[in-house]
Amino acid sequence: MSDFVKFSTEDTVGIITIDNPPVNVLSSDVCEQIERCLDTIASNAAIEAAVLIGAGRSFVAGADINELANASGAGRTLVPKLGHLLGKLETLNKPAIAALHGSALGGGLELAMAAHYRVAAPGTKLGQPEVNLGLIPGGQGTQRLPRLVGLAKAVEMCISGAPIDSGEAKDLGLIDQIIDGDLLAGSIAFAKKMSAQNGAHPKVSELSTKLGTPSENAVILDAGRKQAVKLRRKMFAPLAALEALEAATVLPFEEGCKKEGELFRQCLASSQSKALIHAFFGEREVAKVPDVRSDTPALPIKKVGVVGAGTMGSGIAMAFANSALPVLLKEVDPIALERGMTRIRTNYENSVKRGRITAEEMAQRLALIQPRSDYEDFNDLDLIVEAVFESLDVKKQIFAELDKIAKPECVFATNTSVLDIDTIAQSASRPEMVVGLHFFNPANVMRLLEIVRGKRTSKTVLATALSLAKSLHKVGVVVGNCFGFVGNRMLLPYIREAIFLVQEGTTPERVDRVLYDWGMAMGIFAVCDVIGIEVLIHIFEQDKTSDKPSHRVPGILEKLYQSGRLGQKTGAGWYRYKQDHKPVPDSEILAWIESSAKESGLQRRDISDEEILDRCTHALINEGARILEEGYALRSVDIDIVYLTGYGFPAYRGGPMFYADTLGLANVYARVLEFQKMHGSRWEPAPRLRQLAEEGRTFSS
Repeated sequence: MSDFVKFSTEDTVGIITIDNPPVNVLSSDVCEQIERCLDTIASNAAIEAAVLIGAGRSFVAGADINELANASGAGRTLVPKLGHLLGKLETLNKPAIAALHGSALGGGLELAMAAHYRVAAPGTKLGQPEVNLGLIPGGQGTQRLPRLVGLAKAVEMCISGAPIDSGEAKDLGLIDQIIDGDLLAGSIAFAKKMSAQNGAHPKVSELSTKLGTPSENAVILDAGRKQAVKLRRKMFAPLAALEALEAATVLPFEEGCKKEGELFRQCLASSQSKALIHAFFGEREVAKVPDVRSDTPALPIKKVGVVGAGTMGSGIAMAFANSALPVLLKEVDPIALERGMTRIRTNYENSVKRGRITAEEMAQRLALIQPRSDYEDFNDLDLIVEAVFESLDVKKQIFAELDKIAKPECVFATNTSVLDIDTIAQSASRPEMVVGLHFFNPANVMRLLEIVRGKRTSKTVLATALSLAKSLHKVGVVVGNCFGFVGNRMLLPYIREAIFLVQEGTTPERVDRVLYDWGMAMGIFAVCDVIGIEVLIHIFEQDKTSDKPSHRVPGILEKLYQSGRLGQKTGAGWYRYKQDHKPVPDSEILAWIESSAKESGLQRRDISDEEILDRCTHALINEGARILEEGYALRSVDIDIVYLTGYGFPAYRGGPMFYADTLGLANVYARVLEFQKMHGSRWEPAPRLRQLAEEGRTFSS
């Protein structure tokens, strides 16, 4: 056997150990080698039972995504090989026991369900997360899972993609026994017990008692479709999974497997799956910075401080406490400090009410956040994050103060969303210890963390920031130090173009509907109201990258600000808001838009949904291409991950740059030229876009 699979025996039990680190994914080679072990067990009369177990920290965390993604090569062989392996495992002439620990996900759970019995260590996670990649279970999972747990639970697991733990799995009948103590020893004992029993051993493919009646299943499937539309808006895979699960209830097992295979191949060939697989690998790729070696030591971060107890500072403090890091939260104004602590307490209380955390966990996290009105104990912190108002002078003052009290190895971070990191760093005597950590609101929820690299930021500090992002369960993306970095720099032309669209003839609600229907989490005008009109104006005012009129603060934004319409917080912005915070179109805004158009000399006209979508998305793409050209993003995938994890871009479209690749850059370039002819210099094509389009290449290339 190769190193991927090891075979051994103990007494009368054959032990197959999958050893394909780090998480024992199933590849074609692994499947073949397990089969050889099964053949050895089947032909050896001295072996009375088989145990299949994983080495390291997991059983099997899924199939090899690289092989699946390579549909023109190995992807065509992995699924059939897995299917053949599952058949051989289920028909083994001796009891086969899958011993689970860590994770048994995707293909790993499918492998386990083909065994006659399943045992698990406490805390094992079992699930079918394929929907997260735009796929359905392709290894007979949609046919075996409902036979073991019932259709309703199978629907829930395949639509949500969320795993269940071994305790719930035991209650459902997905596993037969939880083994405390040594898993291998307990599994061998269980195998010997099963081999001593007379009669055939259960084959999941032959079970039918949990498949339900047609009338029961119709209700479950209808509810599942509604849930799929709600949870996985515009996605094909959840509906395909429901169709495959339904096949399990109406077709013989083999026919159901054929149906699953057809649907799996459709999903794998879809643009949605390609985009989601791109995002899956992208989240891993962004952690690699070419000039920062993987073995670069990261500084230990055990105690942190946050300066500023506003919305962002409070959320950042929660993000640290949620990862069990003690936090000192400083605010000079005692009223503002108390307001920040109240905000934190209220957020945790709401999480308890929703069942996301327990009251005990809330108490533990609150205890980790210690309010401060001065810099007491800040001299012993490993990291200090400044999160005050976007004023360069204020931030420089705070860094100068911190420089006098913090220990030499303390990392200084600023949460600025647009300001120059290097200018801020000049206020400290240790610019190499300064980095931007741009959290996104709400900081305790949003996954994105833009890690802004200054001219003198050390590689050790960058490695520390990347490690910190991982410990906070966030996606850290290293970006360059330009105005707005990556995310907000691209956001401004997106907002400007949306405002031009409404001035030229459409409405905020129409623009937002087109974007939402296309897949955005929110329309751009609703986003503006969440951010706050005064915040946006401040960002626009800080933009010194161009003196073009189109780069100034849009006049209608100024009018919103002057009228006190600051967004959701004041009950009115681009929309009006009631207590449920749902946007309501406002006729007053439409009158302002028409007036603004006249003042700007714009002739209002009918605008198609296609033009709305293209102008908004192509504004993002063109600015993204400039960022790549200027080197402020390392790769196009870095831009994609920023927008997927921080800006509500639909994951099944892969991010703005991947989406451009799917359209074809020649087509994108032609459309940008068309807009330039119509609207002037703000649509000047980025040189990198023109170059790649003319060369017939992609951003990904």
